[in-house]
Amino acid sequence: MSNGDLNWIANFIWGIADDVLRDLYVRGKYRDVILPMTVLRRLDAVLEPTKQAVLDMKASLDKAKVVHQDPAMRQSAGQDFYNTSKFTLRDLKARSSQQQLKADFEAYLDGFSPNVQDILDKFEFRNQISRLSKSDALGTLINKFLSPDINLSPNPIKSHDGSVKHPGLDNHAMGTIFEELVRRFNEENNEEAGEHWTPRDAVKLMAKLIFLPIADKIQSGTYLLYDGVCGTGGMLTVAEETLQQLATEHKKKVATHLYGQEINAETYAIAKADLLLKGEGEAADNIVGGPEHSTLSNDAFPSREFDFMLSNPPYGKSWKSDLERLGGKEGIKDQRFVIQHAGDAEYSLITRSSDGQMLFLANMLSKMKHKTKLGSRIAEVHNGSSLFTGDAGQRESNIRRWIIENDWLEAMVALPLNMFYNTGIATYIWVLTNRKPDHRKGKVQLINATAWFKPLRKNLGKKNCELSDDDITRICDTFIDFKETEQSKIFPNEAFGYWKVTVERRYACGWIWTRSLSVSSAPPVWIKTRSLWPM
Repeated sequence: MSNGDLNWIANFIWGIADDVLRDLYVRGKYRDVILPMTVLRRLDAVLEPTKQAVLDMKASLDKAKVVHQDPAMRQSAGQDFYNTSKFTLRDLKARSSQQQLKADFEAYLDGFSPNVQDILDKFEFRNQISRLSKSDALGTLINKFLSPDINLSPNPIKSHDGSVKHPGLDNHAMGTIFEELVRRFNEENNEEAGEHWTPRDAVKLMAKLIFLPIADKIQSGTYLLYDGVCGTGGMLTVAEETLQQLATEHKKKVATHLYGQEINAETYAIAKADLLLKGEGEAADNIVGGPEHSTLSNDAFPSREFDFMLSNPPYGKSWKSDLERLGGKEGIKDQRFVIQHAGDAEYSLITRSSDGQMLFLANMLSKMKHKTKLGSRIAEVHNGSSLFTGDAGQRESNIRRWIIENDWLEAMVALPLNMFYNTGIATYIWVLTNRKPDHRKGKVQLINATAWFKPLRKNLGKKNCELSDDDITRICDTFIDFKETEQSKIFPNEAFGYWKVTVERRYACGWIWTRSLSVSSAPPVWIKTRSLWPM
């Protein structure tokens, strides 16, 4: 199916919102109904062929008083999800009574498997049903999604003469349509979009910075991908697609397993739904989220290590509540944030409670693989404060020192201003690995890509530019070439560290004059010093 066909379907669904919800919801709230209804219609269509088999299996298991029914029900449905109610959406289409429709629709929702229930709960979709029912919009909404003008089923719709009227939608095509709807809703609400959705151009760049340098070293096998603040899951899916494409080009067969954690309930639901719609039920089960699942205070994957990790953590966001859950600054024992380094058995990576973005990086670094040939590769977006905030021997400075003294930092890429939806500040991609090639060892590359962009015809919030494919290629080529140019500077690790020196002089009158100096060379042994990595 062509991109034009997929866009036409997305436009049709987008139009349902204006047709049915215009007088019930403000535009910014259309997504509360349209996204979960899109998910429901697709799942309903996929489950139609095995509906009776599922009902028969349910009756058999109930009769045998089997408690744990989920595996058998999935097998009967032939999917990683199922519905045990006696209804399909088509059964509800003919209801003349709004009261009966509401009751049957709720029974239909209650019949879905636990993983779908989780998505519906996080969408808070049941909260919308009374509103839709009272306004006589629920039946209209269902009818619109069952329209013969579109087909959200994997099976083709045929005309009376046997010709294909609407081709079936495979999982990838359905996922593309859903992602397009998510993108439109995010851009419609651009003030919020940047919190949960990283622009696709930035994600593509991050994925290529991770994979291109080791493209010829990827072997057939299984790889684990992780995003600790996965939002709607875009980074994981783009990274997966990039890895699969490179593997195919190098005639390798790879399997990927996606893992993500997201604190915002709705965006977590979108991420999980997107994977289910793409037929990746196992990956959907590996996405953990909701308000109780903060990555900093409630790590969902404490024993996992990952091959590739990408993330865009929140900037300047307080993590005080997480700090309290972890026991306060003096009580934190979490081994992600209190480590052994430089002879210190309790080397602290704890940052200011007003900004926890560097802790998300520390979290990913704690999940690196150290016993594999490729180790782990990481790309994470930060604002400028991660480069310099934190005094010597504390906070962010300790994290930077730990990274550089372990020689994990490969490069930093300065992005164009106004790349993101809700901020115009400077942003940087940090590229890290624990398997630096020999020619990069002991060095850090700084790439100035601030002038490499294409202006948008229309601003999306504060985003007024994007990285074209040519821009992404130019940045990646600069990174891989690893040469000194006007936009690429290469420094030894030592250039990013210096000593902070306190000099005291006592005068005859009893006054003490104190001055702090920063010097790059080793100081005389009689001067008290402490190490600083402010970058």
